[in-house]
Amino acid sequence: MTEMQKLYLLVPLAPLAGAVIAGLFGWAIGRRAAHVVTILGMAVCLAASFLVYRDVMAGNVFNGPVYTWLVSGNIRFEIGFLIDPLSATMMMVVSFVSLMVHIYTIGYMADDPGYQRFFSYISLFTFSMLMLVMSNNFLQLFFGWEAVGLVSYLLIGFWYTRPTAIYANLKAFLVNRVGDFGFLLGIALVLMYFGTLDYAAVFANAGRLAGNSIELVPGTEWSLITVICILLFIGAMGKSAQFPLHVWLPDSMEGPTPISALIHAATMVTAGIFMVARMSPLFELSEAALSFVLVIGAITAFFMALIATVQYDIKRVVAYSTLSQLGYMTMALGASAYSAAIFHLFTHAFFKAVLFLGAGSVIIAMHHQQDMRRMGGLAKYMPVTYLTVLIGAIANAGLPPFAGFFSKETIVEALHHATVPGAGFAYALAVAGVFVGGFYSFRLVFYAFHGRERFADPHHPDVVAADAEAKAAAQHDDHGHDDHHDDHGAGKPHESPWVVTFPLVMLAIPSVAAGWLIGGFVYGNYFGSAITVNPAHTAMAVMAQNFHGVLGMMGHALGTLPFWLAVAGAGTAWFLYIVRPKLPGRLRRRWGAVVTILMEKYGLDRFNDWFFAGGARALGTGLWKGGDVAVIDNVMVNGTARLVGWFAVVVRHVQSGYIYHYAFAMIIGVLLLLTLAYSG
Repeated sequence: MTEMQKLYLLVPLAPLAGAVIAGLFGWAIGRRAAHVVTILGMAVCLAASFLVYRDVMAGNVFNGPVYTWLVSGNIRFEIGFLIDPLSATMMMVVSFVSLMVHIYTIGYMADDPGYQRFFSYISLFTFSMLMLVMSNNFLQLFFGWEAVGLVSYLLIGFWYTRPTAIYANLKAFLVNRVGDFGFLLGIALVLMYFGTLDYAAVFANAGRLAGNSIELVPGTEWSLITVICILLFIGAMGKSAQFPLHVWLPDSMEGPTPISALIHAATMVTAGIFMVARMSPLFELSEAALSFVLVIGAITAFFMALIATVQYDIKRVVAYSTLSQLGYMTMALGASAYSAAIFHLFTHAFFKAVLFLGAGSVIIAMHHQQDMRRMGGLAKYMPVTYLTVLIGAIANAGLPPFAGFFSKETIVEALHHATVPGAGFAYALAVAGVFVGGFYSFRLVFYAFHGRERFADPHHPDVVAADAEAKAAAQHDDHGHDDHHDDHGAGKPHESPWVVTFPLVMLAIPSVAAGWLIGGFVYGNYFGSAITVNPAHTAMAVMAQNFHGVLGMMGHALGTLPFWLAVAGAGTAWFLYIVRPKLPGRLRRRWGAVVTILMEKYGLDRFNDWFFAGGARALGTGLWKGGDVAVIDNVMVNGTARLVGWFAVVVRHVQSGYIYHYAFAMIIGVLLLLTLAYSG
């Protein structure tokens, strides 16, 4: 094994070692040692990832097995690594964001009794994600895929005494199982038709099988590649929270804020985006699959952004923002703009982590209060948090020269040039979503950090409305209500400790500057052979010809509709929440029906509770009463007992004990036998 191959192993094993030590021996080594060993493991992981990244950028790509797990006939099930520009980039992003989250956790979870357990979980989560992105075969991909799902279940429900947390982690687990069922079917089809699970072998033979068809319904033929790609993407719809399998992500805010940043910024929710980019040699052979991806992404990007505009919970605003941004990445994948999708994944990891961790800093200062109606005027009390959240919001809105502008602008432009069916629909929703993104991003900033200090005024209309809503929810919510603290008199907020603000600053820096790497990342040959694009899909090629550097891109944006829509969205938020702060309340009352639809999240949760959960309960009740009670108990168990009893009663009359009865029975028996013998 070469030195570089040892480094490949070190990347995932360092956080795994930290997770094992903190998880199994945390009770013995104590809180301080638990965070030291896990942070040390993440630091080693980041350093090794950097060395691997530098080696890959020097032109050294690795694809090979680590060990063979199982051999079945001619098929080998192996654990192996594929280290190329795509996986090396993901390794850097995951390890850096995870390290920052680990450091942040020291401050955020300082008083939590499950301190060691939490550090063990987040390190284990990082190990799972790294195994996923480094895999060179579908078996290991599926292992990492399921492992991040399992650990996310543990993390979302970390505060297991809260009914809302238990409901949220169960919801996340079940919804992801729906997507994972499709994902597993897709992998099964790959194994069935290709005879291998190795990426390189599958991609090499994909063109040969591109003309094959499969009958899902007798008499109806589907393209084999299309079916495989759609099934794999259904898995991505679950992990990357795409409509209609997005419903788990907002509720997952019930977990502690550090895991909200880790799951929803750089790791679990981007797994689906990474997977589709990795599978580009397959997706490029099916225009139908690309159209499906494009339309799903467009619906998610726009309609989830609308919900963010009416949310009051500061973490849920950021959560719906994540859904929208994932929709943009998915649209880019559908438009064959894979480099743009990964670039947006790259920039989004930083500015979304800033927003989540900044929201957590506010929650600490507000004594675990998350409702923005009870905030206001926090900028002067929390200058570092305010500045970093402002940077994250500007990047999220897509304004230059911040990172989000370059990646989001590239996606919108790619949709404009795309020729895949559905591109026009996606472009229209993407452009409209730019305005909504600018609005909800700055709504959070202005509502929480500017204006009146509502936390000091329990009689402010917003605070009164928040209190009334919380009481009503506590009375009527079947799942229990989030235990927000009404600390109106708990003192003025103050800036968070350095272990909280340091990661914010470190993540804010790439939130500003990461977009400036666009030239080499998107338009150069950065990914090499890691990504395949059909020559017929020319969107990125056309854009590369018209790209004239970072300054040229910013200058060009001044004359484009998306830029001015983002500015208009920010300006609208400023007008509503700074100039006319009473107007939003009046607008909510005037547009009550629309607001209700958005607050109800288009009724999808209610439909799922009624149709899927209610249907499952009704089916279970029917099987219990109709199957178990009526058929098994009454017919098969009690029925056979009654039959035996009846037969015994009949036979008892024959077994009378009188000799003449037996003689008479023998004579009749002989007669019957003679009759049968002679009649034959």
